[in-house]
Amino acid sequence: MTLQEQIELLSAEAAPSEQEIMPVVSELLHLLNLGKVRAAEQDLHGVWRANTWVKKGILLCFRYGKVADMSTGAFRFFDKHTIPMKQMSLDSGVRVVPGGSAIRSGAFVAKGVICMPPMYINIGAYVDEGTMVDSHALVGTCAQIGKRVHLSAAAQIGGVLEPAGARPVIIEDDVFVGGNCGIYEGVIVKSRSVLSSGVILNASTKVYDAVNEQVLQASSDAPLEIPEGAVLVSGSRPLETDFGKQHGLSVYSPIIVKYRDNKTDAKTALEQALR
Repeated sequence: MTLQEQIELLSAEAAPSEQEIMPVVSELLHLLNLGKVRAAEQDLHGVWRANTWVKKGILLCFRYGKVADMSTGAFRFFDKHTIPMKQMSLDSGVRVVPGGSAIRSGAFVAKGVICMPPMYINIGAYVDEGTMVDSHALVGTCAQIGKRVHLSAAAQIGGVLEPAGARPVIIEDDVFVGGNCGIYEGVIVKSRSVLSSGVILNASTKVYDAVNEQVLQASSDAPLEIPEGAVLVSGSRPLETDFGKQHGLSVYSPIIVKYRDNKTDAKTALEQALR
């Protein structure tokens, strides 16, 4: 029986035993740690799809884990026994700077990733080569982060675990995510995009593309998707109700102010957009 079949079977059981659960979740965590299975992947047409069975397996870890003492030296930790901290070594090729960072088992972190303290990478996440996870940044459950991404200080990449079929947040290659940005609820940020500080994106956000003069938003069967090379800044739009007009109210709206070309790096594109 394949690992996928075992997870599907255990997920359907009302109360599987620990003897049934532990070998299965241990194998799943091992494969997630190696990057050999992922919570979401692109299909042959480049469309991102959730691997439902992987997310069901992660849910088993949370559902049937028992709180255990996972303390190390002077540091006291108490967490589910099914999801320990990720065991790393010098051979992992990941730079983890001292100061309160943590990576949970079941997260893939590729060689060349830099982790600045304090930051956190949760189970099911995939962080590809050359990415920097800066101070106070979060990579949430099952989030998929591409190559050479910069997650600036306090950037929050939300986790999407339930329902199991829901896409997690996807950040593709060479994206720059500014400080204090928040990306949630299955939003997809395509390659080479630039998000200025404080941009918030979720399933209900409308993004105003001032270059192409269109409004981007999620639909019932597709997530909000930020186009390749888009440069976003935080903006506002007037609240068109009578009360809003009376009091001069406006609401937050992210705006695409330009698109990167092959000659501009992320910093240059952002500086030009903000002038």
